[in-house]
Amino acid sequence: MGGFFGAAAKRNCRNDLFYGVDYNSHLGTKRAGMATYDETNGIFCRKIHSLESTYFRTKFESELSKFEGSCGIGVISDTDPQPIIINSHLGKFAIVTVAKISNMDRLERELLDAGVHFGELSSGQTNQTELVALLINQGKTFVEGIENVYDRIEGSCSMLILTAQGSIIAARDKLGRTPIALGRKEGSYACTSESTAFPNLGFEHFRDLGPGEIVEVKADGVTRLRAPGEEMQVCSFLWVYYGFPTSCYEGRNVEETRFTSGFKMGQTDDTEVDCACGIPDSGVGMALGYAAGKGVPYHRCISKYTPTWPRSFTPSDQSMRSLVAKMKLVPNRAMLQGKRALFCDDSIVRGTQLNDNVKELYSCGAKEVHMRIACPPLIYGCRYVGFTSSKSDMELLTRRIIEELEGAPDRNLDKYATTGSPQYCAMVEKIRERFGLTSLKFNTIETLIESIGLPKCKVCTHCFDGSSHF
Repeated sequence: MGGFFGAAAKRNCRNDLFYGVDYNSHLGTKRAGMATYDETNGIFCRKIHSLESTYFRTKFESELSKFEGSCGIGVISDTDPQPIIINSHLGKFAIVTVAKISNMDRLERELLDAGVHFGELSSGQTNQTELVALLINQGKTFVEGIENVYDRIEGSCSMLILTAQGSIIAARDKLGRTPIALGRKEGSYACTSESTAFPNLGFEHFRDLGPGEIVEVKADGVTRLRAPGEEMQVCSFLWVYYGFPTSCYEGRNVEETRFTSGFKMGQTDDTEVDCACGIPDSGVGMALGYAAGKGVPYHRCISKYTPTWPRSFTPSDQSMRSLVAKMKLVPNRAMLQGKRALFCDDSIVRGTQLNDNVKELYSCGAKEVHMRIACPPLIYGCRYVGFTSSKSDMELLTRRIIEELEGAPDRNLDKYATTGSPQYCAMVEKIRERFGLTSLKFNTIETLIESIGLPKCKVCTHCFDGSSHF
């Protein structure tokens, strides 16, 4: 997915920028970059590093003294190298994006046919942040250029632009699929994908940008350049998986949402179990809620070894995903022996984790292994957010199961997406059998939406029911 952070201060911003970007590290594992503008010398300082073999801080800490200036932006990118620095009729600027552009090929061809060239290639492919910058350059102003991005891309795009005038232009995706939070403290303002970045840096989270809203951030305040739109499709998976527990989106806290959804599930579940456990990290909040709602103890039957293993969701290579999934989670035999244990997890995407983990839990003495999933089954691949590294819907476990049941992976999808239908029940039972689970239940869309606390029309649930749009 990716995340970014920007700071505008009355002094050097490097420390706030460095740690602010670092607080977005859970959103990506591919690349990171930072840029500041040195007002004294009139130059941008930019550094980009790979994160595929190490963490953000280890890459940038030794270079931190090189970043001069009171205004800067940075990004944790799951896509292309960023920031991009551009010189155009709008002036010099640096830009970072959190984006997924589904019509990338068509836009690239249109720009090439118009005589525009691309200078930033990533593994032979056009850099989507550069494409966004070129679309912005077609406008007479930054606002007009950003609106051009909104009008022409299919998918989503939130961005930060660092100008040579000592300001940051922050623009949230037209339908608000990804968030931007604003923070302030004495002498400084900041903007970020994750409000978690604010507390330890002394910032107060004072509001979120609305869908399509554009603001200019300076050291002495925030000025609105474009009013927010009425329609919103904020990604529900922010609360299910991506979000850090202490972050808030649209005023709804991630951990509170996860706890509430688990609590509601526990209240209505008649399965007899001895304890509940969360699959770290994103399943823990749900499991704590489930235990409270069910009235059973919460036990740490499985723990995550955090020093070296990243999230299993993000590696692009399937063999690496499988290795990470196996190695990072360590079962506790003492807490599992003879127990009817129920585990809560955020989702089942490819089934990478389930197979080995369930076998390991049984081998450690678990009498029964029950699984509860925080969201409904993932039926549709995401077209709007950089949700996974999947290239095909057939990487989704549900689609492979549907193909087994129907003879085709796209037949009767609406029925498989309907909780309690014969097709839905057959699919869930097939998944349960495949992984040797004692029982398996998924949360419903209704419970998820109720736990988030926003109207259904404001939340994107496309991957569950195919309901969203460009």
